[in-house]
Amino acid sequence: MGAARRIVVKVGSSSLTTAAGGLDADRVDALVDVLAKVRGGGEREIVLVSSGAIAAGLAPLGLRRRPRDLARQQAAASVGQGLLVARYTASFARYGVRVGQVLLTSDDMSRRAHHRNASRTLDKLLAMGAFPIVNENDTVATDEIRFGDNDRLAALVAHLVHADLLVLLSDVDGVYDGDPSRAGTSRIAEVRGPADLAHVDIGSAGKAGVGTGGMVTKIEAAGIAAAAGVPVVLTSTVRAADGLSGADTGTYFHPTGKRSADRLLWLQHASTPQGALILDDGAVRAVVERRTSLLPAGIAGVEGDFSAGDPVELRDTTGRAVARGLVNFDAKEIPQLIGRSTRELARDLGPAYEREVVHRDDLVILHP
Repeated sequence: MGAARRIVVKVGSSSLTTAAGGLDADRVDALVDVLAKVRGGGEREIVLVSSGAIAAGLAPLGLRRRPRDLARQQAAASVGQGLLVARYTASFARYGVRVGQVLLTSDDMSRRAHHRNASRTLDKLLAMGAFPIVNENDTVATDEIRFGDNDRLAALVAHLVHADLLVLLSDVDGVYDGDPSRAGTSRIAEVRGPADLAHVDIGSAGKAGVGTGGMVTKIEAAGIAAAAGVPVVLTSTVRAADGLSGADTGTYFHPTGKRSADRLLWLQHASTPQGALILDDGAVRAVVERRTSLLPAGIAGVEGDFSAGDPVELRDTTGRAVARGLVNFDAKEIPQLIGRSTRELARDLGPAYEREVVHRDDLVILHP
């Protein structure tokens, strides 16, 4: 961990704000002090995924608690995001470091062109010596506004920038085998796979009440990153320096998989299916077991209104989603393809129809 050169750090709202809403300048400065020291003269590169926009906008708008309705959440985010990045900008200026703001939504992570642009922007910011601060674009997000308090976003960003380490900062210094406020519980120092946490009862949201996430979303995010080959440290914000230096703190998640193509990770964890294709039993076996492309002959039905290039679910005849992929045809074209061979389609409709409905390179298995 101490040798990691490119690191993604995620910090939650409760670590930056007061319970009543509004930024805590001392907390922000304390975090920046740690990040600037670890970054040094640029020997190590850090991307910060920071929550806090909605929480920062509560007090200025006279809101006593995080609103439940989307419109007021977006309004709070609009006010708070400017305050959040301004606070970071002023704090990093003490070290002569420029800040670059990158606002993302799930849609940006699930569409190839946006995904590539986000990757290029982050790489260029790092190359130019700026400090990227990533947050969800809560002002325009809809369902994405409840993306898991940025934990899942942080895991995807870690993969996006090919990070050597992901550090998830919380108000708890790691994963415990019970309620950490009770006597007799102990910290789980290492997790080598999901089985290590099978016996653990994970709590829900934090105590501050200004964020949306909790230990559940952090463990899910750690699992996503670890499965993509990125090691993860989950610790408290006050122990951020230890977590970034490789000291014995928090919970360390060992990588459980290898780095995969970027589009497959976002396809599985960040994309929003725009519809579904129903597969017959033979097609399910071919796609799931033999990992082949989906051909028109194996389709039994279609649901939704989608366009070519959109993510869709592949379901068996019981309705269970077995895979997800990028479709090569519009929804309105699918009915004329159902159950027909590509050779037959090419003869009747033209050579453009002699192709897969979902190519195996644009497909991820959800349930083997």
